[in-house]
Amino acid sequence: MDDRVRVVIAEDSVLLREGLTRLLTDRGHDVVAGVGDADALLRTVDALVADGAPPDVVVADVRMPPTHTDEGVRAAVKLRADHPGIGVLVLSQYVEERYATELLAGSSRGVGYLLKDRVADVRDFVDAVVRVARGGTALDPEVVAQLLGRSRRQDVLAALTPREREVLGLMAEGRTNSAVARQLVVSDGAVEKHVSNIFLKLGLSPSDGDHRRVLAVLTYLNT
Repeated sequence: MDDRVRVVIAEDSVLLREGLTRLLTDRGHDVVAGVGDADALLRTVDALVADGAPPDVVVADVRMPPTHTDEGVRAAVKLRADHPGIGVLVLSQYVEERYATELLAGSSRGVGYLLKDRVADVRDFVDAVVRVARGGTALDPEVVAQLLGRSRRQDVLAALTPREREVLGLMAEGRTNSAVARQLVVSDGAVEKHVSNIFLKLGLSPSDGDHRRVLAVLTYLNT
């Protein structure tokens, strides 16, 4: 499979937009458009789709002109509704639970929410862009923690052990079972057992593919 992805960047800061473009193109990806406001983002994606050349993923700032409040995330939500096959990765300065919850509502396929100040590794960021483009998830741990904390399914989550909740949080970040095992310094088999217990307690049928399991958990937590 060609690892190269087609990206649209929506960021009103010219320096940041150009920096993201350079970062991604230097690693072999195609930045097919860069825009500075939400309206331009929607028009650009619609035009690319109409031309038969849709992007694989959109990287968008949460706050964009003219009010710098929620234009970016509103555009992201609309894109997910209008073009569900296109991944959406939003960047934010803070964990804004309302925006994160709205973005994750419905299908959680191909979605990411990262905090700008916590992206400390360029490779991790690029990996997140590719993962979302391929239909996976990329959620900052702080976002996961707050979503789990405010979940309306606390009665069900209460059945999980502390370790299972920890595993669930790492899964929701988009980590594979092997990555969870490395983070917790346990065996892959131990993680697989925790994952099986999580799905059993949440009443979810495990499916093949780590991302599908993660997405099922996220969808369940946000319904």
